[in-house]
Order: sequence, then structure tokens, then C-alpha cells
Amino acid sequence: MKMTFSKLRKAALAAGVALVAAGSAHAGEMKLGMTTWVGYGPLFLARDMGYFKENGLDVKLEIIEESALYMAAAAAGELDGSASTIDEIMKYRSKDVCFKGVYALDDSHGGDGVLAPKDVASVADLKGKEVAMNEGSVSQFWFNILLKQAGLTEKDVKITNMTADDAAAAFMADRVPVAVTWEPHLTLAKKENKGQVLVDSSKTPGLIVDVVALNCDYIAKNKKDVEALVAGLYKANEFIKSNPEKAYEVMAKGVGGWLSDPKDFASSAAGVNFYGKDRNAEFFKGGDEGEAGKLIKLGTEIWGGFGKLKMDIKYDDLVDPSFLAK
Repeated sequence: MKMTFSKLRKAALAAGVALVAAGSAHAGEMKLGMTTWVGYGPLFLARDMGYFKENGLDVKLEIIEESALYMAAAAAGELDGSASTIDEIMKYRSKDVCFKGVYALDDSHGGDGVLAPKDVASVADLKGKEVAMNEGSVSQFWFNILLKQAGLTEKDVKITNMTADDAAAAFMADRVPVAVTWEPHLTLAKKENKGQVLVDSSKTPGLIVDVVALNCDYIAKNKKDVEALVAGLYKANEFIKSNPEKAYEVMAKGVGGWLSDPKDFASSAAGVNFYGKDRNAEFFKGGDEGEAGKLIKLGTEIWGGFGKLKMDIKYDDLVDPSFLAK
């Protein structure tokens, strides 16, 4: 049963998310929600190195492991935005609920993958097999791209709905033959010599892209703060390139969870491409016909085909790259 924003908002509050309950930000302050993911590390790095503060911005970051909850909180104005994949935010954008991506954080470059038996040679060979994955998540979005490239659709496989973690656990326990999941499970399967990583996201660059998406009202009323956010992230990206060991240490402490060990963070960071100033300019240029525009069209095709979208989404409906040139 699909939950309404009102029900999701109540669920978020009931879950005891302290930051959400505190209300929306005022000038000079920004509140963002996100799951635990290595690609969100630059936000914590910029916060903890004082890069946001240098430009008068206090960014509060809240880990909320259920994306539906932080997206509902953003829709309700209790958060100012989120860090999430482009395809994820597309499912929540509507004529009444407006938010736009203002900065691309990273893309998955090996951090997502398909675990399968060693005798499976290609995605086309998955035809007729049971596949465990999280329906409605980026896993389903990405897997459908793989199926399309192989000339298949979901009708050609048997989908079992599980979280990415549960799908990996079921694969390792021989309860399912195929699982769509992400790190650290891909590395664990390799270490245990369990099956194979049939394909990972390094083979599909630029398709699983995380962005900071802010409420449209916030953008309109706090332009200087959005500029400060972008400037801080630019600086964080440069620090990652010049001093990765220290950067991983700071990001691991900030993100926490399964990434709290700097060694684990560094290992997981090998599966993403962090986006800085030049990559953001490249990703967002070209409007509808650029990388971001084509990805949005792909999201419209896939999620629209599953009835997951609330409106016909165009490039200008979902992104605002105007702050990248500041």
C-alpha cells in the first residue's frame, strides 16, 4: 500500500527523529537527511573541517536509514533537503512538492552490483531466475537498466522483494540464486569466494548519481546559503584529492555506522567517484540533452513505467545548477 506524505510524515515523527521534529532551518542554517553511504562523506568533511562555516552556513546532517522518512520530512518542510540519488528524488517530486538538485556528490563506480552463481555468464543468462532486490529503490532502477541493455524486462525474471542487506544475506545463505545489493556485501562475497559479482556499477558510469536536493522555497529564500553549501563541497572535494588519508578519517568519523573505520571507508570510497567543481559542470551542462537530462529521461521511462512518478518530470523540474557557477 502506497503511503501518503501525511502518513510518512507521521511515521517520521513517530520514529523519534530529533532533527526532523526541530523544524526547518532559518537563514544561515541548513538541515539535510540521508542514509549511511560513502558518497555522502564530503558533506561531513565540509561540515567538520569548517568549510561551510567559513561562508556563514551551519549544516546539520541527520542519518535516517529509511529514505521514505527523510523524503517525507523534506516534503513537509521539516528538513531543508536531502542527499539521495536522482532516481530516488524523482519519485517524490510533484506539482505540490518541489525540490531540486543543486550539487552532484558522487556516482557509484563499483559500489553497487549483482551477485550471481559462477556459471552465469551475463545478465541475459538471468532469464527465468529468482532475483532478490529492494523494489522501489535505486537497486530496482539500476537493475532495470541492466535488463534493458540485455534485451530483457522484469517479466523475464522472478523478483523477490528484500532490502539490499537482506538480499545479500539470502544470497550468502543459498536462499536465493541472485541478489542486487551494494557494498560492503560485494567485497564480502569476494572474500568468501561465494558466487561472483556478475556486474557492478563501474560498468554503468553516471547512472547512480547522488545529489543534494533542496526544497524550492529554501532555495528561493536562502540563495547565499546554497552558494555556501556548494563552495564548501568544492573545497571538501579538493581536500579529498590532496589529502585522502586524512579526508577518509574525518569522513568515517562523521558518517559512522558501518563506515566508521577509516579503512572501511577508504575501501568503500574506491567504489564511488566524488564530484567536484569540474565534474559538476560537466554533469549538469546541456540541459535535457546532457548527462543529467538523459538520466532524468531514463528515470521517467523506468519509474514512469512502474507508475512510481507523480508528474511528468523534465530537467528544469528537478535540478537547479545555477549555483555551480558562483
